[in-house]
Amino acid sequence: MNHLSCILFVMTLCVGLGNAKLFAENGLHFKNSLGPNDNADISCKLNGEQMGGFVFLTPGHSYDFMFHAPYNPKNKIDCFITKKLGALSKATIRAFESGSGAFDHGKQNFWDLREDGIYFTHGKETPKLEYNWS
Repeated sequence: MNHLSCILFVMTLCVGLGNAKLFAENGLHFKNSLGPNDNADISCKLNGEQMGGFVFLTPGHSYDFMFHAPYNPKNKIDCFITKKLGALSKATIRAFESGSGAFDHGKQNFWDLREDGIYFTHGKETPKLEYNWS
């Protein structure tokens, strides 16, 4: 019984120290804060495999993608984002990355597409510039 108590205590600590909730879905949240008429296309891959098709995001709108990541301590979701207005601009971002695999539940990653770049937050802090447009 002592070993089981220790294991449960360690699991509770690991979940409690992150922004995760045990067995909750992970979320990628994209918001288009670009100028008027500046649409964005988003395409993502999980561990190199295409996830669905393109998401077409108009200014002022958001797209939320909820998922359970497969148990893999090396899960990665990379997204290719293109903004259309004026000169074509694009960026490839690491939108999600597993920490441990076993405790990757309920992580929320918020991405805000702005004129000067792509901002990131977990929702608790002020978004910070993570990627520039190329």
